[in-house]
Amino acid sequence: MQTTATPTHCPYCALQCGMNLTPAPDGTVEVSERTDFPVNRGALCGKGRTAPAVLASNVRLTSPLVREGGALVPASWDEALDRIADGLRRTRAEYGPDGVGVFGGGGLTNEKAYTLGKFARVVLGTSQIDYNGRFCMSSAAAAGIKAFGLDRGLPFPLEDIPKTGCVILVGSNLAETMPPSLRFFNELKENGGTLIVIDPRRTKTAEQADLHLAPRPGTDLALALGLLHLVIAEGRVDEGYVQERTVGWEDARAAAMAHWPEYVERITGVSVPELRETVRMFCEPESAMVLTARGPEQQSKGTDTVGAWINLCLATGRAGRPLSGYGCLTGQGNGQGGREHGQKADQLPGYRKLDDPAARRHVAEVWGVDPDSLPGPGRSAYELLDALGTDIRSLLLMASNPVVSAPRAAHVEERIKSLDFLAVCDVVLSETAALADVVLPVTQWAEETGTTTNLEGRVLLRRRAITPPDGVRSDLEVMHELAARLGVEKGFPTDPEEIFEELRRASAGGPADYSGITYRRIVEENGVFWPCPAVEPEGLTGAEDGAGGPGAQRGAAGRPASTETEETVGVAQETVGVAHPGTPRLFLDRFATPDGRARFVPVSHRAIAEEPDDEYPVLLTTGRVVAQYQSGAQTRRVAELNAAAPGPFVELHPRLAARLGAAEGDPVAVVSRRGRAVAPARITNAIRPDTVFMPFHWPGEGRANSLTNPALDPTSRMPEFKACAVRLEAVRP
Repeated sequence: MQTTATPTHCPYCALQCGMNLTPAPDGTVEVSERTDFPVNRGALCGKGRTAPAVLASNVRLTSPLVREGGALVPASWDEALDRIADGLRRTRAEYGPDGVGVFGGGGLTNEKAYTLGKFARVVLGTSQIDYNGRFCMSSAAAAGIKAFGLDRGLPFPLEDIPKTGCVILVGSNLAETMPPSLRFFNELKENGGTLIVIDPRRTKTAEQADLHLAPRPGTDLALALGLLHLVIAEGRVDEGYVQERTVGWEDARAAAMAHWPEYVERITGVSVPELRETVRMFCEPESAMVLTARGPEQQSKGTDTVGAWINLCLATGRAGRPLSGYGCLTGQGNGQGGREHGQKADQLPGYRKLDDPAARRHVAEVWGVDPDSLPGPGRSAYELLDALGTDIRSLLLMASNPVVSAPRAAHVEERIKSLDFLAVCDVVLSETAALADVVLPVTQWAEETGTTTNLEGRVLLRRRAITPPDGVRSDLEVMHELAARLGVEKGFPTDPEEIFEELRRASAGGPADYSGITYRRIVEENGVFWPCPAVEPEGLTGAEDGAGGPGAQRGAAGRPASTETEETVGVAQETVGVAHPGTPRLFLDRFATPDGRARFVPVSHRAIAEEPDDEYPVLLTTGRVVAQYQSGAQTRRVAELNAAAPGPFVELHPRLAARLGAAEGDPVAVVSRRGRAVAPARITNAIRPDTVFMPFHWPGEGRANSLTNPALDPTSRMPEFKACAVRLEAVRP
C-alpha cells in the first residue's frame, strides 16, 4: 500500500485548495498542509480537512444497483451497464436522439466534462445536455462575454486582491463558502485597503467589512445603477479611459442617470449617505475591484445586474488595469472548466459556440465525425429538468443532485419520477440517485487523476492518492463501456491524460485555449492559467515577456515554483517551440472583442419576477453555511460537519418573529406559491425585517428549494434562487 504523501487538491469549492493525502495503515487517509500552493498556503476549511471521510466504504457506494420490484439491489457491472445501454437505446428508437437527456455537474474534472459532452453529441446524438453549473455563474459569464468578449471567473490571481485599494464584494459570504480566501481580504485591510460588502444579511463576511450595505433582495441592479449615477454626477468618470478603451458609454450613461440616489434608496433601502460613501471609497484609491457571487447572479435579471457592476468598473477605469477589475467568485470546484469544455447546452470544448460553423468543423475534425452530425444547442438546465417525462424520456445523470439543488424542487422531483428510465453515476446514494433505475458507483477525487480549473482560471492537477475499492469504476470507464455497447468502439479512452491531450487539440484556437497546457507543465508550474496557446504569439519570446491570447497580459507571469517532480504523473510530449506562459491577468492590453474595446451595456432596474403581496408578504433568500456544501450529498455524511450544522433553519428578524409569535428554535413554516418548508427559527438582528433566509443543503420538509422560483434570466437562463415571495406560519404542536 502507498504510504507517501500525494500533493493534490480539495474536492469542494472553486478555490481548489492544495493539500497532501497520505494513506494510513488503518485504511483511513490523512490530510496534511500543502504550503506551496498559493491559493491557500496550507490553510483548509472544515470541509477540506474532513473530505477523506467520504472515501470510507461504509459511507459511499461500492456496488452497482439496479431497480427490482421497486427497490434498488446490488448487481454486476455488466448487468448494470447493459441495462443503461438498453434503456438509452430503446428511448432513441422510440423518441429520437433528443428523447435522451444528459445532466452533468460542476464537480466533474475537465476530462470527464469533455468526455460527457462528446458522449452526448457523438454517441447519443442528443442536443439535450446541460449541467448544474448553469445554477452557479452563468449570469456572470453572460455579462462578461457581453462586456469583455471573454468569460473567466477572475481575470487576475487572488494574490492581487490584497494589493488593490478597495474591493466591493456583492452577494458573497466567502467567510463561510470559501473560508481560506478570507485571508486575502484581511490582508487587503492590513495594507490600508477597504472592503465594502453588499448583502441583505450581516454575515460573517459582512462583519469584516469597512462598510456593509444591506439592500432588499433582488435590488442589486438598482444599487449598481445608483452608484454609477453618483460617479457621473460627482465628476468621477475616467473620461480618458472611457474614450480610449470602451464603446457604448452614452447609452449606458443615459440609463444610469435615470436612477437618481433618492429613487435608488426607495428601491433598495440603502441610504443616500451610504451610496455616496461607497462611491468615495471605491473611486479615491488608484485601483479597485468589484467581485460578485450568487447574490446578484441568481436572479431573473442576473445578467443585467452583473452588467451594471461591470459598467461601474468601466466608467471608473477599473477594468483591464493592474490590480483592478471585475471578477466572479465561481462556486463549484470545477464550475469554470465544466462549462468550458462541453457540458453546457450551447457550447463545445474551448468555450466555442455550438452554433458557430467554424467551431463545429474544428471540434468535429478532432472527434473524427461529420460536423453536420453534431446536434445544435439544447435546453438550459432547468428547462431540461422541466421537460423530463414529456419530451425527454430517459436521463443519464452524473455528479448532480437536482432533487435538492434545483429550484421548484418538488416539481423537479416529480418530473424525474415520471421518466421512463434514469441512470445515475455518483459517489453516494443521493436523493436523486435513490430514484434511479440504475446507479453506478464511481471513483472520487482522491482515487483518480484529472484536471480542474479554479476560480482564477488556473488549470490544476488532482492526483490519484489511493486505490479505489473493489466494485468502483471511473466515469471515464463508464462512458467507454456505454459507448462500446451503443456501437462506438473508438474515441472514448479511459486514461485521463490521453483525454486531456485530445482536449488540448479541441480547445486550440478557442476562447478557452488549453493547447499549451500539459500535465507536466501543471506540475512544474503549480498550475497554468488559460488562455495558453501551444506556442507564443509572434513577438514574444518567453515567460518574462508575459502572456498572449485574448486580452493578454504583458508582464511577468509570476508562477511560484513547485516542489513536485514529473515522476508523480505521466508526461505528455511537449509542443515543439517556445512555450506560452499562460495568462494570469487578462485584458491589460486589450479586451477580447474584435476591436479590443470593452462594451458598455445599457441596463435599467426592473423588479424581481415575484414581488411580495398581501398573501406572500415576505422575501425569501437562500444560501450556504460553512459546514455543508451544495446539496449536502457528501458533507451530510460527515459526522464532524453534521455536528456543526445538523439541519436546516429559518433565519428571521426579531420583529418578524414577534409578529409570528415564534421563539428561538420553534418550528416555522415558510410557504411560497410552489411549496412549503418547515425548519426551526433562528432569530437574529443580522437580517432585514422584510426578509428570511434558509440554507439549501437539506432534503425533506426543510428543503429550501421547494420554495424557490424557477423564473429564468432571458440571457443566461439562470433561475431566480435569491428572491421570491413567501409567507410564514407558526407550526403548533
